[in-house]
Amino acid sequence: MEKILEIKGLVKKFTDNVVLNKLDMNVYKGDVIYIYGSNGCGKSTLLKVIAGLLKADEGTVNINKDIDIGALIENPEFSNYSTIKENLEYLYNLKHCFDEEKVASLCKMFDLNLYDKKIIKKYSIGMKQKMGIIQAFMENQNLILLDEPTRGLDEKSVQTYVAMMKKLVFDEKTIIVTSHDFLDIGFTKIYALEAGKLYEKEKII
Repeated sequence: MEKILEIKGLVKKFTDNVVLNKLDMNVYKGDVIYIYGSNGCGKSTLLKVIAGLLKADEGTVNINKDIDIGALIENPEFSNYSTIKENLEYLYNLKHCFDEEKVASLCKMFDLNLYDKKIIKKYSIGMKQKMGIIQAFMENQNLILLDEPTRGLDEKSVQTYVAMMKKLVFDEKTIIVTSHDFLDIGFTKIYALEAGKLYEKEKII
């Protein structure tokens, strides 16, 4: 199996609060990982370090060069005075040529309209969350990080999320989900994050 991410001795602290304490983690291509833990245990922090949004205080984080990360971490942020199309097109064009047809189809699956003229400031939390999920994989990213992905979603949207994630699993994408709600999309590994370290589990405790 191809290792795409290796974390060794990761330490991340905020002032005197050690959130991640010499954490080790290996991720292989096609892994579908679920991480759970109490509020403030460091789940979001771990994803931010992997995504390069935070720097480790100690330890190493090595990611294969051919890995393209898509991430939804904490509350998704968009340009409040732009439309959904302007936001998603801008993000898509940072690395690729905007695939309008594909993104319009993804939006429709989540009951969003890519051509809605309403600015994002007027969108609900759930609508922004759906945009956040879409942008995390709309560019065919091969490592997808999702932090509490179903926050604010209605039941229909949760079902859509599960179906789309199962499709990504079938396509052998590598996925890491941190959440309080266990929605099985075909997880291959389950970890508890406790006292700054990951412990592999056979099932949710």
